[in-house]
Amino acid sequence: MSNLEFGVSNPKVDYALGHSSRELDRLTFQGTVFAPYTRQLLTEAGLTAGMRVLDVGSGSGDVSFLAADLVGPHGYVLGVDRSPAAVERARTRAARRNLANIAFEVGDPTSMQFDNPFDAIIGRFVLMYQDDPATSLRNMMRYLREGGVAAFQELDSTACRSWPAASVFDEAARWLAEGLRSSGARPELGLEMHSLFVDCGLPAPTMRMDALVSGEGDSPVYRLLAEAVRSLAPTLEKLNIASAAQVKVDSLADRMRTEVVARRGIAMSYGLVGAWARKPLAREMADN
Repeated sequence: MSNLEFGVSNPKVDYALGHSSRELDRLTFQGTVFAPYTRQLLTEAGLTAGMRVLDVGSGSGDVSFLAADLVGPHGYVLGVDRSPAAVERARTRAARRNLANIAFEVGDPTSMQFDNPFDAIIGRFVLMYQDDPATSLRNMMRYLREGGVAAFQELDSTACRSWPAASVFDEAARWLAEGLRSSGARPELGLEMHSLFVDCGLPAPTMRMDALVSGEGDSPVYRLLAEAVRSLAPTLEKLNIASAAQVKVDSLADRMRTEVVARRGIAMSYGLVGAWARKPLAREMADN
């Protein structure tokens, strides 16, 4: 969801956050908050100058822009998303930045055809929206050259909590997880990334876990969760998880902040579980 940029989605899974202008704004905000973590993942995974990269579920372009900076002017990044609105937003942002090494297309990369293989295939909060994440990832690997990098960041909603427990924050975290799960998404897919890579014929991945954690009143962690709940609000009401009167979304961030700060506690965002591995060479697969 893209960036939750929850981008590419399977038609069997309801993309509950939508693609409204406000949702795209939320993705941009989220992308700014999580940029250091995703950049670190891509750097550790081995994205370097001159590489050709496919960003699946590219949303409004935040992960693609990070990759474009790493591969430089002699590299190339193609971002693909199912949402025309998200792709148009990404193209506008790229044009404003005068980026010549990046492009965005509407489509589903699990079924698209590409003329040349990629040196890296990346994505953030995208496999969690696939009806069958292993099949989707396996299909994407057809476009990755031998020795190329597969690097994904997926959600771990179980990381999202406060300490000492602050009821408003923890209830909002529960709404987020239940809303996503009830729509068919997998809000803990980050915890399955090891087995997912192995099931797709990739080596056991190197992994890392990142989350925003703070006890400061001006931390973006409150807005991050509140705006995700705002995008999910229609789904929460439709599925009888929480009504608009219960959520009170316009004051949610402030109420979470007030309670956590009053308790001299901390709040932790939903987690980003990163995993990366290189596609085996044909001779290595034959040896195995």
